Amino acid sequence: MKKQSKVIILLRMIKLVKPLTGFMIMAVFFGTMGFLAAEFIPILGGFAVINALGGNTCFSLKTIFILLPILAILRAVFRLSEQRTNHYIAFTLLAIIRDKVFKALRKLCPAKLEGKDKGDLISLITSDVELLEVFYAHTISPICIAIVTELLMCVFIGYFHPLLGVVAMAAYLSVGVLLPIIISKRSGTMGDDLRAKSGELSAHMLENIRGIDDTMQYSYGNVRLYEITEKTNELSKKQGLLSRLTGTNMALANTMILISDIVMLAVCALLYQNGKVGFDGFLIPLIALMSSFGPVTVLAALGTTLQSTVASGARVLAVIDEVPVTEDIAGKEETDFTGAKVQNVSFSYGNTDSETKIESNQSEVLKNVSLDVNKNKIIGIVGKSGCGKSTLLKLLMRFWKVNEGEINISNKNIEEINTDNLREIESYMTQETILFKDTIANNIRIGKLDATDEEVIEACRKASVHDFIMTLPNGYETEVGELGSTLSGGERQRIGLARAFLHDAPFILLDEPTSNLDSLNEAVVLKSLKESAKEKTILLVSHRQSTMRIADEVIAMDGGRVS
Repeated sequence: MKKQSKVIILLRMIKLVKPLTGFMIMAVFFGTMGFLAAEFIPILGGFAVINALGGNTCFSLKTIFILLPILAILRAVFRLSEQRTNHYIAFTLLAIIRDKVFKALRKLCPAKLEGKDKGDLISLITSDVELLEVFYAHTISPICIAIVTELLMCVFIGYFHPLLGVVAMAAYLSVGVLLPIIISKRSGTMGDDLRAKSGELSAHMLENIRGIDDTMQYSYGNVRLYEITEKTNELSKKQGLLSRLTGTNMALANTMILISDIVMLAVCALLYQNGKVGFDGFLIPLIALMSSFGPVTVLAALGTTLQSTVASGARVLAVIDEVPVTEDIAGKEETDFTGAKVQNVSFSYGNTDSETKIESNQSEVLKNVSLDVNKNKIIGIVGKSGCGKSTLLKLLMRFWKVNEGEINISNKNIEEINTDNLREIESYMTQETILFKDTIANNIRIGKLDATDEEVIEACRKASVHDFIMTLPNGYETEVGELGSTLSGGERQRIGLARAFLHDAPFILLDEPTSNLDSLNEAVVLKSLKESAKEKTILLVSHRQSTMRIADEVIAMDGGRVS
């Protein structure tokens, strides 16, 4: 995918605010009034000094002392209102962005998960999205607030003399515009590198957590710990560089502010000596400038803080923009299952991390494969690992597109069948059953969300798991751990089979459905499959010869070909 410029990414992120424009205007109003209230407290103090020295101002001392506490209270009220509004905007937009990301991932999967580190994806949908809160709550409105506030202050200061207004404008532009641009150019791709390293560390940590049993078994802990330390140090170095740059940025900002104050003092003194302004024209503009750098100081930090934010935004938008390997199909005539046919199919996995497009230079997994799956038959497929058995099932599910050849369901090209329709007429059980941190009943109901308790129990009986479930303290309401960690491999596999039975599709695709079962449970499951074949069509992949005994036809695959 073509890399977008930072400006384009920022504009796209800003565009997402459109539905909340009214709230953004409110935030800018509250923020502007809050800063003006804070800035006019010392300005009123300047007017009080002039009055105390016998000068004439538009405010009496009594009025000034009444206005000071009022401005202090207004400052607090406006600040609170601005922050509440900004965070409402931010968290509402984060919910919208998460929704967009998960919708995009739904279209991209399962190909996306096979081509990208899961830990990096987790980092993207958690920390990268969270970082966007900084942009929506602490970037957009502060920029608008700074522009409005400092323009008003330039007008106020320029009221005493136009040259003073020009000096104030130059000071604001130097701190709020010029400095962030310089810092941004100095930081280069540091933000992108930081987010990339963070994603790599997340992926590595997830891999280590999942493989901790083997790590302990083979005393591999020191090696893995060294790798974690190396990746952590790399990330810390990047973060340290960014932090030092942020410190330099603030030091430069404070230096520019000091220089601006000195320049304003010199110009005010020169004008006062030449009789161009009175004492009020000397004191008030100086106080006004010194007290009004708050809004642009926030902008001064954007040169570094925006680096990570834009990098996170780029990663999130890249997922949203990514073109799926297989687009969802809709609007076609509904199809009933009458059989399946694989005709001269060749396929190779491409680089899913680069637009998820299949590349011709990848080694072929399937080579000119043809296969007929007749209705109400059990077709068994055997072969060595890596010969393409599982890939063939994924192609029948249309998780990937074939490179060459054609797959037909009910004499219709699979590319012409509605995606929802295809999922209804096919039931697919993978080698690894994924369970969610929920009850056993809810995990099984994934196969049919509106299934009755009786239907769930019947599916479990077919999968030879009902008796086991009833031995648990809470039966079907027993909660399983994350990824089903509280259950054995065989128990998870039988729950996966129960899902497939509950889905009740006419075409069942089973990938090693009995690999973790003992001979007794295997026999019960195979009996259920055999009985189901009276009304179902089953495509069965297995290494076990005992499993193949129920097949009406056994097909051998070798090297991506049907032998």
